Amino acid sequence: MADSAAVHSIDKPLNQVNQRLKAAQLGLQIERRGDRLNLRGTLPPRPGSPKLRPYQQRLPLKLPATKAGLKQCEQTAKIIAAQLLQNIFDWRDYLGPVAGLRMAGADLSIQIDAFERHFFETRRSGSSASSLKTTWEKAYVPYLRKLHATAERHSNLSLPEAIYATVQGTQANSRSRQICCTALAALAEFLNLDLPTDLKSFWGNYGSSQTQLRDLPSDDQIVEVYDGIKNPRWKYVYGMMATYGLRNHEVFFCDLADLSAGDSGPNASAEIIVRETTKTGRHAVWPFYPEWVERFDLAHGELPKVNTDLTTTTLQRVGQQVTTQFRRYKIPFSPYDLRHAWAVRTILMGLPDAVAARMMGHSVQVHNRTYHRWMTHRDQQAAVQAALAKNEMKAPV
Repeated sequence: MADSAAVHSIDKPLNQVNQRLKAAQLGLQIERRGDRLNLRGTLPPRPGSPKLRPYQQRLPLKLPATKAGLKQCEQTAKIIAAQLLQNIFDWRDYLGPVAGLRMAGADLSIQIDAFERHFFETRRSGSSASSLKTTWEKAYVPYLRKLHATAERHSNLSLPEAIYATVQGTQANSRSRQICCTALAALAEFLNLDLPTDLKSFWGNYGSSQTQLRDLPSDDQIVEVYDGIKNPRWKYVYGMMATYGLRNHEVFFCDLADLSAGDSGPNASAEIIVRETTKTGRHAVWPFYPEWVERFDLAHGELPKVNTDLTTTTLQRVGQQVTTQFRRYKIPFSPYDLRHAWAVRTILMGLPDAVAARMMGHSVQVHNRTYHRWMTHRDQQAAVQAALAKNEMKAPV
């Protein structure tokens, strides 16, 4: 039954399931190998095998040795037994990372658990653990939960039908629909699931060109709001975000060595380093305006006591605390508006787009597509006046 001598809590119920399978004469038995469950029985030769007739083989489901995994094994055994009788059993459904998870009747919660393991294992080398965790919880978990709820409410739907229903349950032409399509398409690809209609066809026309233009705060308004914040620690967070264009969570993951040196004169760099544990990795940022470093006393401020241990929290949760404080102090714009105002400010001051984009941790394409559109008539007028003031050329009389 199991090639592991150690007794496991699942062994007793596993024996009971095997007795049921034997009584039903399905020709398959469940075995436990460590903390994984597989099936064994007389099966057709695998692809590429020199054998011509069925023989005793292990079918590597690799399901967890839990009650849910055992239940899934029993269901799969019944499905395979029926396939063998109809001569439609296909090894391709059980080889590779999916290990039989795409078969009809497979428990969706187990499929999602396997997909989660696959997500982290295949992306571990390219991103920080905290960034991956944030991406998973923000861009995948909400839509996988919606899918699971849809499948439970409508048990008559196949998995592809449940996926389509979940996508169509999101708002048309919205970012949430795009993210939903991306997440569920990744799940379908992992399960080798054939979707007759590509989920991209449901995206609609959402894009940065459809994004509502923001009425960004003026620099005078930013200073005025800063002066009105009572809590000095959250006042410091606000000042850092306004001066350096930081994302909500990035304030708590910065190296401030140069800034803390206290040199905020006209020749000081006042550079800070956003650490690699953040969403877009390590990058340097300079203040715009440099004068705000001294105006907001950024060389001496202290951060609020927020949990930044990424083994117990996520970047998203850290950032959400900033949003909560903005609401608490009734700040008339969002935290990200400070970041967007910083970006527009760098354009007006003539900073090359490639440099600004690097400091913001995104591509030049995203920078141009997003921020150049947000330059209001007020911004354009200021840029024109600045250009004319710098240029000493005189128009011919």
